[in-house]
Amino acid sequence: MGVSRGARGALTPMPMSEVRESIEIAAPPDAVWALALDPARLADWVTIHRSLGDVDPGPPRAGMRMDQTLTLRGAPFRVRWTLVVCEPPDRAEWHGLGPAGSRAQTSYELEPAGNGTRFSYINVFYTPLGLIGRMAQRAVAGHLPQNEARASLARLKALCETH
Repeated sequence: MGVSRGARGALTPMPMSEVRESIEIAAPPDAVWALALDPARLADWVTIHRSLGDVDPGPPRAGMRMDQTLTLRGAPFRVRWTLVVCEPPDRAEWHGLGPAGSRAQTSYELEPAGNGTRFSYINVFYTPLGLIGRMAQRAVAGHLPQNEARASLARLKALCETH
């Protein structure tokens, strides 16, 4: 339970939760990309962001690394992110390593929408400890990740539309 066999038969954690949200932003994809992919601006729009640790210098690029502290229900946790896909201004995918062997994949997909941008956010969280970990996460977080994603995208929209 809680694991599946990968292509080579190795056990891999199954996704614990998945959050998908999209929003229309009245700003061009380049402008949305520049703000969303700037680590220094995360505090301006990501509701659960608390602080940055080490961040690779320079523009976003595949292989870029970033340490981030996030908080859910008052509990801080640190994630070590690697930008594994960077296709400006269309798509970015971060892979994160968190506490106790937890992992996350966060994707941003940007598409032109009229005179603006459709920004889609996907976060897949992999919990350690299989079924027990999934049950514990649901009890602690519930619908909070979905609600926080909605609130974060609303903040991103407001920031992009005022600049």
